[in-house]
Amino acid sequence: MSRVKVGCCGFAKGRGKYFQQFRLVEIQQTFYKPPSVGIVKKWCEEAPQDFEFSLKAWQLITHLPSSPTYRKAGLQFPADKESNYGFFKPGEEVFEAWAKTRNVAEALEAKVILFQCPAKFTETTENIANLRHFFTSINRGDFVFVWEPRGEWSNDVIVALCRDLDLVHCVNPLERAALWGKPRYFRLHGGRDYRHQYTGDELTKLLQLTSTEDYVLFNNLTMYDDALSFIELAKER
Repeated sequence: MSRVKVGCCGFAKGRGKYFQQFRLVEIQQTFYKPPSVGIVKKWCEEAPQDFEFSLKAWQLITHLPSSPTYRKAGLQFPADKESNYGFFKPGEEVFEAWAKTRNVAEALEAKVILFQCPAKFTETTENIANLRHFFTSINRGDFVFVWEPRGEWSNDVIVALCRDLDLVHCVNPLERAALWGKPRYFRLHGGRDYRHQYTGDELTKLLQLTSTEDYVLFNNLTMYDDALSFIELAKER
């Protein structure tokens, strides 16, 4: 039986039902606005003993305040502070956002923290410098840091940054190859509108591309069904 770790990006059903079916979830609330430590500890108490949480780092680290996800989360800041947030900028606001992300990760006993970047975060001298400063300045503990660059980045720069900063390169393996890091961490978004349901042939190909201890997270509208189908397929390997 495959030991690939399979789950959804967020609780696709009620937590009770979800915990019966899966042993992994990627927490999304931490991206929008981190929940309290008390709330996430309750989730841990509800989860099976062998359940694993991963989480998405707070958007104040990765995204600019112009992102619609700030409005969705109801986040507002003084106009003179807005330029200090996002894109891993080297200021106290970003590092405070990291501290809150880490507190939740520790409460969840999470191993993996995902840093998902917007398409506008591209390969510029400033962005590269910010990445290097951020990841060499924070206390990373024993966490596995996963980086999902969705903007324009060359393979050589991705490899260099992941190698130097000890990052795992996150991709949808049906679209491109992961360039660096273990364990591999795959996210399947279901296309630009999240509506694509993965076919049996696609799930079979996905299984062929995965190996022991890889993480496979579905993030499409049919993620619950797709993840269950993939688990059943993996049992046959």
